Amino acid sequence: MTTAEFIRALDREGRLLAEAAERAGTDAKVPTCPEWQVRDLLRHTGMVHRWATVFVAGEQTEYRPAADPPGLDGTELITWFREGHRRLVDALDGARPDMRCWHFMPAPSPLAFWARRQAHETAIHRLDAESARGGTPTGIDPAFAADGIDELLLAFHARSKSRVRSPEPRVLRVRATDSADAVWTVRLSAEPPAATRGAKGEADCEVSGPVAELYAALWNRLPFPDVRGDAALAALWRENSAVTWG
Repeated sequence: MTTAEFIRALDREGRLLAEAAERAGTDAKVPTCPEWQVRDLLRHTGMVHRWATVFVAGEQTEYRPAADPPGLDGTELITWFREGHRRLVDALDGARPDMRCWHFMPAPSPLAFWARRQAHETAIHRLDAESARGGTPTGIDPAFAADGIDELLLAFHARSKSRVRSPEPRVLRVRATDSADAVWTVRLSAEPPAATRGAKGEADCEVSGPVAELYAALWNRLPFPDVRGDAALAALWRENSAVTWG
């Protein structure tokens, strides 16, 4: 996917998130994040949007911590979220392709990193908002979902922060049933997971299903559609793969 496509996805996902939050109400519980109400979801995602905007709009080359979100609620909080989301989209749209700023995972460029990261950050939290609203969630484009799995497996969990570890070497396979080339092999050990695209070698456990469902499941927003082999590896993922702020 191109940077422009990620920016358009971010724009869409943020608008859907705000709409779902407005319909649910800020008091509503978020089933996919049981410790949160919708107000917590909006404050967190709005904080992250503003944090990212600082780096992109200001071309900040050194890390800066995020500012605490304001204690707004109700309509004021939803408006605050929408304003921050709009500023981020506009900052990415207006950024120079060769601009330089701080970012925290490998990418073709800082602009490509922030467009991709914020698109997926917002998409996952849009699922959270829609779980609070209830009803059928909005669909996810298969190419976008596959890219999100790439980012999660090949970037997030390649970092030393990943807690998905196994005392003995094991292999987890992730296979999309609706996309011929969307398959990943994740080698688990006492070190951070080592993931590659493809299905080389045997696997101890395979999780499979439509790519959009796998995307949500790997982010712990849905159960795995299908698990074959050693289900303890799927459980290991669910218990230890959460990506937390900070």
